[in-house]
Amino acid sequence: MTNLSLPIKIIIGVAACTFIGALSGLATASSVNDWYLTINKPVFNPPNWIFAPMWTLLYALMGVAAALVWHEGWEKPKVKTALKVFGFQLLLNALWSIIFFGMQLPGLAFIEISILWVAIITTIILFTDIRKTAGYLLVPYLLWVTFATMLNFSIWWLN
Repeated sequence: MTNLSLPIKIIIGVAACTFIGALSGLATASSVNDWYLTINKPVFNPPNWIFAPMWTLLYALMGVAAALVWHEGWEKPKVKTALKVFGFQLLLNALWSIIFFGMQLPGLAFIEISILWVAIITTIILFTDIRKTAGYLLVPYLLWVTFATMLNFSIWWLN
């Protein structure tokens, strides 16, 4: 699999990230139309329709970033480490939806998303060291998760 072309790696990366996003979306779907509607939200809470297109874009950027790093050579220890950290933060990303929406525990979700935020920064640093473009592609993701962290905290505080 190391001899695959960059476009094929991008397709695999985007598909993998989108698949994980779709799985975590199942946890979201279980509560977004009932529990989430009943809780107090801050005034800066965006409309629900914005989340799906935003996450689709972010998962695509994440997949491209991972593919760019992968293309630098899986056999390199730096690449393996960076992609393992990327996989860990992707797992944390999916876990947040399960905790927040599935389990309906905003306090625990806030702790978890704070760990995710650190994992994203770590991933950006590792990716940028290997291929700057890959690190830069994750900046919108970091910004969105920063906003989501503030939103999560506010929901926890208000409820």
